[in-house]
Amino acid sequence: MIKTGKEEIKYLLYKCIEKYQNETGKEIIQNTNRKNYEGLAIELSEISKKLPFTDQQLGHDIYPQDKRQKEANYPFRKYDITGGQIKDALIGLVSNPRNFLVDACYIYLYQMGRLAFLENPVDENLVNLGSDEDKLEGGGLIRENQALKLKLDQFEKNKLGSRSRWTSVLCIIGFIAIALACFYIPSKMYLEANNKLEVLKKDLNILPYKISLAEKERLEGLWICYTGSPQARISDSDRYQKIVPNIVEIKYKDGYFIYKRYGASFNHLGFAQFEGPNLVSVFSKVDAKESDNKEEREYFNESPRHSLLELTKDSLITSISASWNFDYGNNNKIIGIREVYKKLGTVSDLKEVTNTLENASCKCKIIKWNEVKDNKVINKIFYIKNMYLDSIEHKALFPLINENSIIFKDPINDSVIIKIKK
Repeated sequence: MIKTGKEEIKYLLYKCIEKYQNETGKEIIQNTNRKNYEGLAIELSEISKKLPFTDQQLGHDIYPQDKRQKEANYPFRKYDITGGQIKDALIGLVSNPRNFLVDACYIYLYQMGRLAFLENPVDENLVNLGSDEDKLEGGGLIRENQALKLKLDQFEKNKLGSRSRWTSVLCIIGFIAIALACFYIPSKMYLEANNKLEVLKKDLNILPYKISLAEKERLEGLWICYTGSPQARISDSDRYQKIVPNIVEIKYKDGYFIYKRYGASFNHLGFAQFEGPNLVSVFSKVDAKESDNKEEREYFNESPRHSLLELTKDSLITSISASWNFDYGNNNKIIGIREVYKKLGTVSDLKEVTNTLENASCKCKIIKWNEVKDNKVINKIFYIKNMYLDSIEHKALFPLINENSIIFKDPINDSVIIKIKK
């Protein structure tokens, strides 16, 4: 019998990585960063997307066709393989790997599916020690399982014909049920939804404070937020007093505010709410649209961050945030950080400019803002990128977001950021 589970998939993936590196010349760093495995994942996905049509030719399990394959692209097709799946399997988190991942590995390495490999094992490292009788028995069970699947598929097709004569009867019953539901279900759903909302408001302490019009106007609008998080990126040897200005768009909605933050590398999305007079909580995370792993982003929020902002009459308003340094790989750390907000005006027309020569020239993200003021349209452009604190015009920022404005979650040797002598 050939190996199964963790032992099998880990060996297959190590062999796939070795082959991929030899053929492409691209090194795969084997750590917990799922992006490192994306090239191999795309290569295997080109095999797995064809599995519904190659079982007879290559000798693998039977896979139903992907109905969305024509309109969907990687990684949203049914049998696509992601860097996250490869990473989890390599570090031993997956006891029962997906069949299409296993078959794709066998085809990539041996030009045959798992069933064909079982009949003719060409790699002794995948074979468990056992008698020939065990091997034949294992192959027979798998072939029998495949035959049963084919019979079940044919049985389902035959049932469709017998069901057709009941269609008209079921339609009549369905119309009656719908008519009754139109009166009963909406009222029941409304009551249940209203009760659930009240419970959530109470348990999660949502919108306990009723804001005034002045507070709404004070918070809503376009802001620039200066943060010194680049100073905490341990991998950057030139990080002394580096900062980044973020453009923040805050819009009012039903008692709370939608919060969108445009950063140099990625955007944050979340909400803000008043906790009391002039006291605002901000909750945000990396915008899910920018995450490369659809499956993972359905189960957790990437890089969540929380801030407390006290609205004063000052032109520069400081906040305290539990945030991240957004460093590479294992250097990505939770930090506490002081950030500085300055309001720019009202949100009229905001546009993010990407994939242009201008982006390439400045090596930055570009935000264009058209503000209507006194019946005139004012056009402004923001270039968002890491810069040095002493290049900022607002000298009042210097003591607010320097290296003393950051605290690491855990004490780290040499975590105090000092100027590097050149």
